[in-house]
Formats: sequence, C-alpha cells, structure tokens
Amino acid sequence: MPTKAEIKQKATHIKLKVRKGDKVVIISGKDKGEIGFVAAVSPKDQKVIVLKENEENPEQPFPLNAAIKHRKARNQGERSMRIKIPVPIHMSNVMVIDSTTNLPTRVGRRLEDGKLVRYAKKSGAKLVDAVVMEPKQ
Repeated sequence: MPTKAEIKQKATHIKLKVRKGDKVVIISGKDKGEIGFVAAVSPKDQKVIVLKENEENPEQPFPLNAAIKHRKARNQGERSMRIKIPVPIHMSNVMVIDSTTNLPTRVGRRLEDGKLVRYAKKSGAKLVDAVVMEPKQ
C-alpha cells in the first residue's frame, strides 16, 4: 500500500505558484532582497533559476545565486576565466512581485470563468502571465 507521500510524488502534473517569466524577489540566502525574473522552473525538484536584468547588454542577464566556476586556459593564447553559473533556488525562497503594487506577495488560485487563475493575495488582483517568447507569425 503506497503512502500518501508516495502518491503525491507520483502525481503527473504539479501545480506551481511561480512560473517562467515571473518577476520575483529573493527572500533568503546570499542574494536576499535582489529582484530578478524566473528563467527556468523545475517542478519535480521545486527549484527555479533567477536572473537579473543587465542594462549594458540586455541579451546577457546576470545570474542571481551564482556559483563561480574556474576555467583553465587550454591553448597558448587563451586566458583562464571565472565563469558565473546560475544555481537553482528553492521556490520557498522567492516571492512573486505583484505588478499593480510592485510589492512581494503570496500567490493563490481561484476559479474565474471556469479556469483556474493565479492572483496576488495582498491586492487580490489577477497575476498576468509574463510573455516568455514572441509568438511566431
């Protein structure tokens, strides 16, 4: 007889409060207080990768909660480098920022027009899903 925890782990579709593209603030850890956006979500591990906007080069955002990897030079003319690699953060360590108030808020779900929608518990406003990719034309 499987336990309740084992049944929960075998669930095929995991509902998450945080989605890709959400604007979030880190509430614990070495980057506490930093604001960024969710670049990737791992529902199975309940972890997210958070990146910060880069004004100088918008195509290459800064990783938050980054680990530094040292890369040794392989050829004569190449230089050794320190590369910042984003490390996943547990979902409990980030809070979604409400777009209407620009404050961190908890996320709830409610039925609207027969669909489950996410809403900000602080303001009660519906959370707009971020546009992750441009639609193909």
